[in-house]
Amino acid sequence: MTQLDQTEGQSPLPVANNSDRAASEAAADNTPAIGGGLPIIQYWAQKTLSPQGPQLWQTLFHKSACLSCAWGTGGQNGGFINELEEPLQRCMKSVQAISSELQPGLGDHFFNRHNISELQALTSREADRLGRLSFPVICRAGSNHYERITWEEIYRLTTAGFSLPPERVASYSSGRSSNEAAFLLQLMVRALGSNNLADCSDLCHAPSTVSLNKVFGTGTSLVSLESLRQADCVVLVGSNAPANHPRLMNELIELRDRGGRVIAINPVKEVGLAKFGSPAHPLRLVQGQEIASLFLQPIPGSDLALFVGIQKVLLERGWVQYEYLKAHTENWQAVIDQVSATEWESIIATCGLTLTEIVAAAEMIHSSKNVVFAWAMGITHQANSVDNIYSIANTALMTGNVGKPGAGMMPIRGHSNVQGFGSMGVTAHLKDSIREALEQLLGKSLKRESGYDARALIEAADAGEVDTLLCLGGNLYAANPDLTQAKRALGNIDTIVYLATKPNQGHFHGLARQNTIIVPVFARFENPHKTTVESGNNFVRLNSPGKTHLKEADLVTEIDFLAELAHRIHGEDPIQWRRLHDTRYVRQLIAQAIPGYEKIGEIDDTNAEFTIGGRIFLEPKFPTPSGKAEMQTTPLPDLTLPTLSEFGLLEAQPSALVLALITGRSYGQHNTVVYKEADEYRGMPHRHCILMNPDDAHKAGLSQHQRVSVRGDAGQLDNIEIIFGEVRSGAALMFYPEANVLMKARIEKRAGTPAYKRVPVAVFLPFSRDDAASN
Repeated sequence: MTQLDQTEGQSPLPVANNSDRAASEAAADNTPAIGGGLPIIQYWAQKTLSPQGPQLWQTLFHKSACLSCAWGTGGQNGGFINELEEPLQRCMKSVQAISSELQPGLGDHFFNRHNISELQALTSREADRLGRLSFPVICRAGSNHYERITWEEIYRLTTAGFSLPPERVASYSSGRSSNEAAFLLQLMVRALGSNNLADCSDLCHAPSTVSLNKVFGTGTSLVSLESLRQADCVVLVGSNAPANHPRLMNELIELRDRGGRVIAINPVKEVGLAKFGSPAHPLRLVQGQEIASLFLQPIPGSDLALFVGIQKVLLERGWVQYEYLKAHTENWQAVIDQVSATEWESIIATCGLTLTEIVAAAEMIHSSKNVVFAWAMGITHQANSVDNIYSIANTALMTGNVGKPGAGMMPIRGHSNVQGFGSMGVTAHLKDSIREALEQLLGKSLKRESGYDARALIEAADAGEVDTLLCLGGNLYAANPDLTQAKRALGNIDTIVYLATKPNQGHFHGLARQNTIIVPVFARFENPHKTTVESGNNFVRLNSPGKTHLKEADLVTEIDFLAELAHRIHGEDPIQWRRLHDTRYVRQLIAQAIPGYEKIGEIDDTNAEFTIGGRIFLEPKFPTPSGKAEMQTTPLPDLTLPTLSEFGLLEAQPSALVLALITGRSYGQHNTVVYKEADEYRGMPHRHCILMNPDDAHKAGLSQHQRVSVRGDAGQLDNIEIIFGEVRSGAALMFYPEANVLMKARIEKRAGTPAYKRVPVAVFLPFSRDDAASN
């Protein structure tokens, strides 16, 4: 496969040999003492001094938002500048994402030379390194190849697919695209009479949206970057910010510089949360800055118990802010009563921390003037994730840390515009205020019933209830639990249309029954028209037009594709859909329909980026019916693990144990896209490792670098290498999305989000044939 020779990834299941073992041992022994540091500079130098360097620098300075995480930088102030007009606000994740988009385009011959079976053998990294999609292709029923297709046939097939009964039509989207494309997508789908607008946020921060809306009447961060600068304590829960949101580390470094404190809560002691070296602080780049003032490692999924414990300390020591609760919250007495009735024995047994550790956290929060509570998917990827966030909110409210500068609730979102998609109404559960505005715009009533979220979409497709699916970015296949089910479900859909800049595993495994179409689109910094995105802290950035490096490529903008498709589906009644090719007009419609987005209607004339109105709370008055925060009781979770026998193993099985597996991203990864096979910060030399606590391994008679099998309730992975690391006893970590094959979807029913961060698994030595016969 000559065209595939450019890939450098491991085979799906690498077989150990002496050189592999030596490399693994070297990687484990050479884990950096700090996060960030010189490896960041080395990576920047490698990329920016390469032949691609001039183009990379030009793109880094382009007036558009960063492609990577939702922390946000770039826009009209310049690529390196944030909303507070501070320079040097790019990170290695930006370079990785841009460098990947600047790859050469695939040649006309590529899909002729390589069949689907070959492409399905690629890893995530290998698929990404193929290059840019530069012309539209289709894989037809019965074919083992993608082939080139005309735009007219694409529109004909897609229009036919969207002309079916609306309940059998759906979309899925990721945060890589623009607000304008998001608004147009949901408008087109809702005009059909469908609410089947699944989104990648369903698989990550939907619990944040649900819980924050319930308590505070708003589903996004209550804290701006400016307000964060006034905090003197940050409680960071379930986040590996050094890998996934590196620029947030600058804020934590500066907080520590001004005497503030950080409480890090994570079952894995990530090196970058202990100490981090940032290029924005060059004098401490090599030795790093201490980040965590207190590092707690609870049992995976037990964060709620920890926060109930903190609340119990506050209660017993007379530190609860009763006057604040009486004036600004409802249901506070029920929460206090529940905390009071919860026994310390249950709290400690559930979270696995000592009373001393819980008291230390409570004392630190109590003694701080302004506390920001921040969390990521270690909180949201749990079966009780909504309750997790309720417990964080209760702690913040009991200490009076919501509704004032320097304090509040701050979910740390993932993709760069994932929050913008939610704001634009890309959701299966539309807010009444937006629905009413859309009804006025469309001149008709819209369906009230909720549609399919991402997991419900897979279940419906698996049941044969979806005929047409349009995917605006993303990798729906790999992002799901139980990859066997995901592949089968997508294979039940007649027509799937993928809009993407590069190939991913979903394009090769997520094949439709009849027609699978890949539509190549422009990257954000290449779009020939202006677009906008929204950061996780509610700041809207304007992206200037750009040009693509791909010569003679046959690309389309997402806006143009959706506007033309909508025109062919709906005609000109009641909207002149082809007028929506003009993104300025789209922004004017957004200004009319989306609360808080009124300023976007003027942004083409002013270039003035803005913070969305009504979302940042500097006083304790909330958009709930009563104007008060509505506190919620939070029962402790049952975290009992299955026995070995429930995995089909003997209870006395030698060299076997049951663990709570955390699936996570590596330091060289963005969502499902893998840029680097090794994770040097964890000492994991490849993607087929399991990070274990040494004591757990030794008790089971296992050793570092030994190869084991890992079995979940959906599948098994073999030849997995044990790597010792600072993960708490009883827990382990493997990489997402590879480990998704192990687990069925245990869902947080109120949010639809799977529990990726607590997956019961059995780890054991593979059977010999004699062992298998005796069992």
